[in-house]
Amino acid sequence: SQVKNKAPAEVQITAEQLLREAKERELELLPPPPQQKITDVEELNDYKLRKRKTFEDNIRKNRTVISNWIKYAQWEESLKEIQRARSIYERALDVDYRNVTLWLKYAEMEMKNRQVNHARNIWDRAITTLPRVNQFWYKYTYMEEMLGNIAGSRQVFERWMEWQPEEQAWHSYINFELRYKELNNHCFFNPTLLVIVHPDVKNWIKYARFEEKHSYFAHARKVYERAVEFFGEEHMNEHLYVAFAKFEENQKEFERVRVIYKYALDRIPKQDAQNLFKNYTIFEKKFGDRRGIEDIIVSKRRFQYEEEVKANPHNYDAWFDYLRLVESDTDAETVREVYERAIANVPPIQEKRHWKRYIYLWINYALYEELEAKASKRTRQVYQACIELIPHKKFTFAKIWLLYAQFEIRQKNLPLARRALGTSIGKCPKNKLFKGYIELELQLREFDRCRKLYEKFLEFAPENCTSWIKFAELETILGDIDRARAIYELAIGQPRLDMPEVLWKSYIDFEIEQEEYEKTRNLYSRLLQRTQHVKVWISFAQFELSAGREGSLSRCRQIYEEANKAMRNCEEKEERVMLLESWRNFEEEFGTDTSKERTDKLMPEKIKKRRKLQAEDGSDAGWEEYYDYIFPEDTANQPNLKLLAMAKLWKKQQQESEAAEVDPDKDIDENQS
Repeated sequence: SQVKNKAPAEVQITAEQLLREAKERELELLPPPPQQKITDVEELNDYKLRKRKTFEDNIRKNRTVISNWIKYAQWEESLKEIQRARSIYERALDVDYRNVTLWLKYAEMEMKNRQVNHARNIWDRAITTLPRVNQFWYKYTYMEEMLGNIAGSRQVFERWMEWQPEEQAWHSYINFELRYKELNNHCFFNPTLLVIVHPDVKNWIKYARFEEKHSYFAHARKVYERAVEFFGEEHMNEHLYVAFAKFEENQKEFERVRVIYKYALDRIPKQDAQNLFKNYTIFEKKFGDRRGIEDIIVSKRRFQYEEEVKANPHNYDAWFDYLRLVESDTDAETVREVYERAIANVPPIQEKRHWKRYIYLWINYALYEELEAKASKRTRQVYQACIELIPHKKFTFAKIWLLYAQFEIRQKNLPLARRALGTSIGKCPKNKLFKGYIELELQLREFDRCRKLYEKFLEFAPENCTSWIKFAELETILGDIDRARAIYELAIGQPRLDMPEVLWKSYIDFEIEQEEYEKTRNLYSRLLQRTQHVKVWISFAQFELSAGREGSLSRCRQIYEEANKAMRNCEEKEERVMLLESWRNFEEEFGTDTSKERTDKLMPEKIKKRRKLQAEDGSDAGWEEYYDYIFPEDTANQPNLKLLAMAKLWKKQQQESEAAEVDPDKDIDENQS
């Protein structure tokens, strides 16, 4: 019988499918077993025999599965076969006497069936065999208490305490004694046992509160005193002293409270005594005077700041907070002492970024002496000492010089202010110093001094366009137009300028304000010799348009034409497009049809192109799309434009031919009709 057709079957069955079907069939509900009705003793005995044989077989298969033993014993218990159930539990205990569940089920069976002595026997065996299982002790003591055997329950507790269990066990014993008003049985609060078993601060506090709760105040005080003596100064804990102080506060012993707080605060590290400080502050607010409250708050914060500046003397932010605190509370001498300590911490490196925070210590010191202490002589000394300390050859702080000069002006000492600013400009000239000095002289209406300062300023920084503009504006305000124009001419003649476009714009605006249109045109021409930027051309055209003179439109159009010719060779095609758009807008508003048509013909064709990209390492990075402009005027682009026009024409012809084509089937249908 050989298999002739060895081709695979149409329906393939995999191992995974077989397993899945087997798993699904497991979930199918099996029919319930038929109900048996036992009618006589023989059938009952036969049923018991079968069940016992099943249980024994299960136990024989695996003796260590305790759940089989428990089910067997519970079944026997359900038949009221208590003796047989005991036998099963005993056999199970021989197998695994460390199983907690087994002992519990055994004892619960005896208690359910009111076999008290048997239950006691089991609990005794359990706590003897496994004394560290707290559940046995809890259930044993609870059973004795429910039976009313208080002495027996106490005896069990005492046996339990000999094993030195966890704290909850001691609390259970205490609550038991309290339920039966046995206040004199202080076994839990025996200090020797407590320290040996659980040497913790909270246990001493509970002991003292227990005595206080039951009005044994002298005993409570002794407990606190013994706790303080026990822990000593090496292991001081703020919670113990807070509880001790609150106890004395409840007893109205306010002086004792204050002594306790001060004793603890002097010995406990401040970072570990936050709660102690808080409670001491609350106590002083309730029972102390205002000065005492302020002293405790200030002393606490001062200590924190002292720790911070001691850890890092160059932490200037901590010095600022510390000085703000002492300024608000203490006398001037203390404030000066702290300021002197702060400014003594000079930055170790002569770099300006390290001095920026430090210099504000001097500024605050000087302002304090001037505004709070009203000591002008000391203020002057502070400013002078600060100026001598700064290494001006490497860097300086214009703020210090200006504040010193302003202070001298407030003291109506103008020569000293000018001398200070003059010294600063001579030692370490800076833009801020020049600007501040000029601003001062402007406020004093000393215009000749302002001119001299501007001259010095421009000698120091000839590239600073803002200074040139401000100098020219000053001369304009003073009505000296020729000097202002001369200043502008000097400015635009400088080889290096930081913002030349701003300077030229200011000069052009100046000439427009003076209605010097020819000079303005001359300026635009000179500017266009230096730069061919599109914005300059557009601004020039708009100026001609806004001049409002005869021929302004023709001049404006001429400027646009010159700009278009000048920008034909410009690489930035967007700028040229911007110019043409501005020209088209001008023609739409002021031009004729011919001029509009001409500008429209000049507008470029916008096309999309692709270019190859390269990565930094020279490898190929793909293609990029971009927009390019083709201008009709450019002779180099004529072939491109011709090709583009031919392509558009071909596309149009294609669309017309497609529209003219007729479906053949449709023609046949029409002929038949």
